[in-house]
Amino acid sequence: MATRVEAQKYIASNRKARFDYSILDVFETGIVLQGSEVKVLRLGHLQIADAYARVLGNEIWLDGVHIPPYLFAHGVGAHKPDRARKLLLHAEEIERIAERVQKERLSLVPLSFYFKEGRVKVELALAVGRKKGDKRNAMAERDVKREMAVALGRQRKGRDS
Repeated sequence: MATRVEAQKYIASNRKARFDYSILDVFETGIVLQGSEVKVLRLGHLQIADAYARVLGNEIWLDGVHIPPYLFAHGVGAHKPDRARKLLLHAEEIERIAERVQKERLSLVPLSFYFKEGRVKVELALAVGRKKGDKRNAMAERDVKREMAVALGRQRKGRDS
């Protein structure tokens, strides 16, 4: 019997988070959703630009995520677009994350949403906010790497000597 390997299907990624924060550690978490929310995510509608997570007690909650209402859900089946959503992690992981957030003054930022084996997963990062100068340095580094890659590509093709 052949096993079926399902690739991860990305719904959305928070590219701005990688620019605004230095990523220290990444966790894969589950998320508690309603049926209509999953249907909207399958359509690829999601906004996570201003999203953040916070530790409340022994739970981690995701705020600032906008999942628009499902067009065909009315009344009982509908969901609130901007409600806080619970993230699913093991208790030990939550304790470690809460400890690091408290001691090191870190932020919890969602990097991406994706489907894995039919379930919605959130890539959550422990991050440190970058200052304006750090952002400029990151942009300069990225530009230098891009120029080097282009130059190496030209050199391999024999266009530059």
